[in-house]
Amino acid sequence: MRLRHAKGACAVIAAAGALVLGGLPGSAAAQQDAPAAPRTAAETLAVGATSPEVLTAMQRDLGLTKTQAERRLANEAEAGAVAGRLRNALGGAFAGAWVNGAESGTLTVATSDAKRAAEITDAGARAKVVRHSLAALDAAKAKLDRQAGRSAAPEASTWYVDVKTNTVTLRAAKESAAKAFVAASGADRGLVSVGTTAERPRPLYDIRGGDAYYMGGGRCSVGFAIKRGTTNGFATAGHCGRAGTSTTGYNQVAQGSFQASTFPGRDTAWVATNSQWTSTPYVKGSGGQNVRVAGSTQAAVGASICRSGSTTGWHCGTVQQHNTSVTYQEGTVSGVTRTSVCAEPGDSGGSFISGSQAQGVTSGGSGNCRSGGTTYYQPINPLLQGYGLTLTTNTGGEEPGPGEPGPGEPSGTWAAGTVYQPGDQVTYNGGTYRCLQGHQALPGWEPPNTPSLWESA
Repeated sequence: MRLRHAKGACAVIAAAGALVLGGLPGSAAAQQDAPAAPRTAAETLAVGATSPEVLTAMQRDLGLTKTQAERRLANEAEAGAVAGRLRNALGGAFAGAWVNGAESGTLTVATSDAKRAAEITDAGARAKVVRHSLAALDAAKAKLDRQAGRSAAPEASTWYVDVKTNTVTLRAAKESAAKAFVAASGADRGLVSVGTTAERPRPLYDIRGGDAYYMGGGRCSVGFAIKRGTTNGFATAGHCGRAGTSTTGYNQVAQGSFQASTFPGRDTAWVATNSQWTSTPYVKGSGGQNVRVAGSTQAAVGASICRSGSTTGWHCGTVQQHNTSVTYQEGTVSGVTRTSVCAEPGDSGGSFISGSQAQGVTSGGSGNCRSGGTTYYQPINPLLQGYGLTLTTNTGGEEPGPGEPGPGEPSGTWAAGTVYQPGDQVTYNGGTYRCLQGHQALPGWEPPNTPSLWESA
């Protein structure tokens, strides 16, 4: 019996869609007379190895035609590679990047140094000069995170780095409490935008029946199939269960148990399954269709993203902010990503996917899928790295285990199974390479073969 997932999120069939920005590497205009590259970003991220069900969900939720959905996913793959190269080139002057437009045809890259704007436009992106670097904004947010560890965060508060407005945005039930929290943290008030919100985020599990998996009378959704050595299992949300909690599957057959869990602080967990359950590289789509998972390259701000869960099935939206902290009644969870996708109780732990690339597991949110809402997910790459897990991306044989250098040690010789972050540097066959986009390395994704993920250092 294979490991079954809660309803699959959004993979994509990508036609050879070209980035609308004519000079952007990977666009049709840029490639007309150029020799074939080792592998385009869309090819590396397996944009074409996706399911029609995903395109249908994108058309419904994002108001796109089938052609627009295909082009959007191809454009987002190329934009991520360009943004990664510019991030490394700009260094401390980099202030964030995002895509926009119905087909994600415009990539904007912000810089805190006006003299570097020409480098951005020369790469085919739109330049925006801002006051603060991304490093300065991240440092201010880190102070808020540390304050949340010392004292309770304001009721219903959420804070995140908003690269589009070049601020750290903090919203809470009461503005006075939010201002006091910022003052106590020591963060530069000039970097933090404070306001109120009517949202009341909560974890998204409940005690009603349905498929997915069950634990002690509750129900959550499987995130992504993984392996740890020869052990099969899946990644899910930490608030769904503590280490040692037993689980049963969608069919109420004994399944496994939680091996590790963190909540609050983070919202991560993984379940090891028994020999009846086998990890597969799929999430479950509508009508039981398999939706392929081909990797875990992080999507950019503004990119399309879809979610699946055992309560509401498939819904799509966009990435609004990475590096977000959200306060539930149980405490603050940091490092999540904020999205415009809806979700409801029982969807917790389920898959977030962009194209064929795994993004994270559902943590919580506000609103519902009748009137809309905001949902947060725990990114998959830190979860894999923290627990030493390998995302399942093939249908047979051994998955690469986390290689040397292992989780938490990204420098050294490139190795399949290792999680790499932007800026990490590795060697491979005598060459030195710098990472462009966060991902877990796979066989076939060696640096010389994947210019969308690596550049020569």
